[in-house]
Amino acid sequence: MKVENMVSSKGNKIANQFILTDNDGVEYFQSYNSIIAKREFEEGKEIITLDGHYWNYSRTTSKYRSKFLNETTKETEKKVKNNLYWIANLN
Repeated sequence: MKVENMVSSKGNKIANQFILTDNDGVEYFQSYNSIIAKREFEEGKEIITLDGHYWNYSRTTSKYRSKFLNETTKETEKKVKNNLYWIANLN
């Protein structure tokens, strides 16, 4: 498992915001001690799973989740509503 701090637009490491990559290339976004999102590829298709409790937990979590997913919170909410993202217990 590889662990990296997220990086600000100025190139500084962000405390308590991490991207974890397992040996199969699956990426996780962790905020503090909670896994927020999981990104994996199956047959070339991106699959996003969000933690049902923590995915929209706070402003800080949302800010860095959005950065991890490269989309706004409104876009994420729409994808959740339209069942384009999985919701699961990731913790």
